[in-house]
Amino acid sequence: METRKLGRAGPTVSALGLGCMGMSDFYAGRDDAESEATLLHALEQGITFFDTADAYGPGRNEELVGRVLKPHRAKVVLATKFGLVRDPADPHKRGINGKPEYARQACEASLRRLGVDVIDLYYLHRLDPNTPIEDSVGAMAKLVEEGKVRFLGLSEVDGATLRRAHRVHPITALQSEYSLWTREPEDEVLQVCRELGIGFVPYSPLGRGFLTGQFKRFEDLAQDDYRRNSPRFQGENFTRNLELVAHIERLAKQKNCTPAQLALAWVLARGKDIVPIPGTKRRKYLDENLGALNVKLTEKDLAEIEAIAPPGVAAGERYPANMQATLPKSAPRPTR
Repeated sequence: METRKLGRAGPTVSALGLGCMGMSDFYAGRDDAESEATLLHALEQGITFFDTADAYGPGRNEELVGRVLKPHRAKVVLATKFGLVRDPADPHKRGINGKPEYARQACEASLRRLGVDVIDLYYLHRLDPNTPIEDSVGAMAKLVEEGKVRFLGLSEVDGATLRRAHRVHPITALQSEYSLWTREPEDEVLQVCRELGIGFVPYSPLGRGFLTGQFKRFEDLAQDDYRRNSPRFQGENFTRNLELVAHIERLAKQKNCTPAQLALAWVLARGKDIVPIPGTKRRKYLDENLGALNVKLTEKDLAEIEAIAPPGVAAGERYPANMQATLPKSAPRPTR
């Protein structure tokens, strides 16, 4: 397994991590037995970087990941997050809490659910608009001092916020959505990460599965799949985005790989400081994703991909309005 270092002073992890969210939430077809088998298979294949959050489940995903990985604790880097708060009465309602007292409360709860003494990488899941980032990161830094957390991370913040946070305590990793149809990190934050020596962790590098080519109609999504509410999976946006997938499928055929492997290989090729965390709850898709490590893209390949998937190629916003509002504001991108 190829390894990469998260930031200048962070941990060394497998070049491909595993996003565990879908094992417990959001996507249809929860199967704990298969999820457990997938986690163990990931370990067998050399994956050492596992990503969860207290909001996934909520709580159930940390319990699942912690239970399965506990016997292998010394081999893995566990990442979890706090700050995105689910309403117990209505899990579809979400709030954001980055207050210092909540950071401590959330961390201690995650430690219990994971069944560990220390969290390797602890992220602020979303920026709290009512709490200065200095206060949130200051509280997280105290958790490091107390030995409850090893490294700190942020998710979905802009470059200015990242700089402010890094002045309070070194930030090891920034996690943001990044893929062939979500290239906003290239506008600013990737450059800031490299300037400050911060690792970059792309989530949804397969466009929530859309870039794999497995969805041909909106009806292919199960009734309880949250992607039914995603603008990119709806109406004319769905149809237009299928055009991008058709191009990816053509290039993948030329490279003797699957569309998912091509899309992941592109993310991996963006820099050795990048560690994508494609999510899956099935062993067969895990093996397919790992195959991306063997796909070598030439300059000609990269130029062809750039031609079919330039910045702004995707039709539709990344999230429904309530979640889109939690993302950093960026300049509008051109659309096709």
